[in-house]
Amino acid sequence: MSLVLSTAIGATLVLYALAMAVGLLRVVRGPSAQDRVLALDFLYVVGMLVMLVLAIRYDSEMYFEGALLMVLFGFVSSVALAKFLLRGEVIE
Repeated sequence: MSLVLSTAIGATLVLYALAMAVGLLRVVRGPSAQDRVLALDFLYVVGMLVMLVLAIRYDSEMYFEGALLMVLFGFVSSVALAKFLLRGEVIE
């Protein structure tokens, strides 16, 4: 791996960690439930991006599969939380 790519990956991971800290702050201090759900969506997307950057860094395909599963479960949980906030129940 070249020095430029290694530096870019390190900087990217630091910035993603900062973004996750800001998202976690919004989850804790969100004024409404909708803000918290949106912050959780943001956190799983940034987590997926971290996994993809780690896949590039370590040249491993397992991270790509983990990122795919993370996004799949994150989408399903977002839909369930949105339905719960709208109707008060998930299963009809």
